[in-house]
Amino acid sequence: MPSPRVEIVYCQRCRFVLRAGWLAQELLLSLGDVIGELALVPGEGGIFEVRVDGETIFDKASAGRFPESKELKQQVRDRV
Repeated sequence: MPSPRVEIVYCQRCRFVLRAGWLAQELLLSLGDVIGELALVPGEGGIFEVRVDGETIFDKASAGRFPESKELKQQVRDRV
């Protein structure tokens, strides 16, 4: 099975880059052996989404909040 690509798409104007970077670090420290690639993707319009192989697993707009590190790790782990 190929290693998955994880993308964190964040709003650049909203300055979500620090949160995106922190979550990327958390994912790599915990799941670095199973993640093939992790990308930080600048966006706009308040976006903050996490995707695994193109499938959105967390959307701030739908959830009304940012993801917790623990829940995000579990969601990624469930898909790899």
